[in-house]
Amino acid sequence: MVKQPVTVNGVIRWQEMGDANTVQPEKEEHKMVVLRHEIGDVLRDVRQRQGRTLREVSHSARVSLGYLSEVERGQKEASSELLSSICAALDVPLSLMLREVSDRVALAEGVVIPDTVPVDLTKEFSGDVPSHLNKPLASAAN
Repeated sequence: MVKQPVTVNGVIRWQEMGDANTVQPEKEEHKMVVLRHEIGDVLRDVRQRQGRTLREVSHSARVSLGYLSEVERGQKEASSELLSSICAALDVPLSLMLREVSDRVALAEGVVIPDTVPVDLTKEFSGDVPSHLNKPLASAAN
């Protein structure tokens, strides 16, 4: 297997791209994505980037250390309340964590995520936007 770097939300990950000498079929079958695995991977990545231990985060989130460990390893399905508590303990918005998970799932499914808004979409909706919303955020606050 050949691994190539893939950047998702500024984080570089290595993704297996197949054997360098084999020809890839036109339509690849994508492996089934298990959401609890992706959520656990993202939570672990965030915690480790912060240099925090499972014990610290479990205490802040008021979750048992063993349960948090199982969530990070993708062995337990975390409720929305639990995810919210863990994200609060990590000082990361739940929406940002879910965005990272969504990007990982899209990558696994082979969906291309544009870095910018497509031009045709911008043209389609630019006429309907009130002028005060077209201003940069700094001037909108004035």
